[in-house]
Amino acid sequence: MNTSLPAAAPHAAAPHSAAPHSAAPATDPLSRLLAARDWLLADGATGTNLFNMGLASGEPPELWNTDEPQKIRALYKGAVDAGSDLFLTNSFGGNASRLKLHRAEARVHELNRVAAELGREIADKAGHPVVVAGSMGPTGEIMAPMGTLTHDIAVEMFHEQAEGLKDGGADVLWVETISAPEEFAAAAEACARAGMPWCGTMSFDTAGRTMMGVTSAQMVALVGKLAHQPIAFGANCGVGASDLMRTVLGFVAAGPEQPIIAKGNAGIPKYHDGHIHYDGTPDLMADYAVLARDAGARIIGGCCGTMPDHLRSMRKALEERAPGPRPTLDEIAARLGGFSSASDGTGDDAGGPARERRGRRRG
Repeated sequence: MNTSLPAAAPHAAAPHSAAPHSAAPATDPLSRLLAARDWLLADGATGTNLFNMGLASGEPPELWNTDEPQKIRALYKGAVDAGSDLFLTNSFGGNASRLKLHRAEARVHELNRVAAELGREIADKAGHPVVVAGSMGPTGEIMAPMGTLTHDIAVEMFHEQAEGLKDGGADVLWVETISAPEEFAAAAEACARAGMPWCGTMSFDTAGRTMMGVTSAQMVALVGKLAHQPIAFGANCGVGASDLMRTVLGFVAAGPEQPIIAKGNAGIPKYHDGHIHYDGTPDLMADYAVLARDAGARIIGGCCGTMPDHLRSMRKALEERAPGPRPTLDEIAARLGGFSSASDGTGDDAGGPARERRGRRRG
């Protein structure tokens, strides 16, 4: 394993790169890394990698924390060996609502604690700073008033999970793939109750918005109003790398104080021979990583379909390719493929010009 990964090259040539959030002292490991580095490489997929290890469709991966710990160690080690500066724990669906579907709701604390303990074990053996980020995904329920999940119950669910991750040794909490602003706010409150630093990402998978209609600009406004501010925020999953890049540009245009996170899928999922495959090659993900950095993202990783080979190519590209100007939508489409919708919704509500698609759709 490479125990002396080189630091990122200076980013002085890219003035659009966001500075570290000045209001947060660099006391936790992630903040310290962000204070010292211009970009960090996050990890890739959890589910895709575990499916390749034998996880059955419909089987909750969180149960593997206790049933198949060696495979979870291998998942984490694969990211670290590929050059990731941080990785997410195998706890995405580790809240009571999701675990109840598998009659495991009484094991929330245990499964999250073990997920973080295994991560701590791998990170501490890396030989260089590696951040263990405690993944907390959505509850899978609809928030009131549209649904039945109240704010207080959502906070309780996230807090229970957060305490398990904290007790297992997670450095930060990582709220991800959220669609509703109310659920994002509940998770933020839970992180505060646990006394933990956190990061948060939403999934912009519906014509540039989240499933519940949030735009990139609206997320920036939401983050700015939270009492417990995240270290960094951004987008993950969604449709493909091109759409996620457009969302990143939307964040940057809104002028947030915090560093931006970009964790895009490795291309587009396609059904082949009974399995879902993502068509993004390591070369495409290397291009995406550099474009994300040049757009202003400081924590860059992959999501669905992103394997260690993708991460290695991303790391190499980030280290070897000089920073460039912020990419245009045309350049993004030319390098990564076209967008899934003509607009990302930014400016629609205010009556301003929408950020329209430019360039060709990749065939």
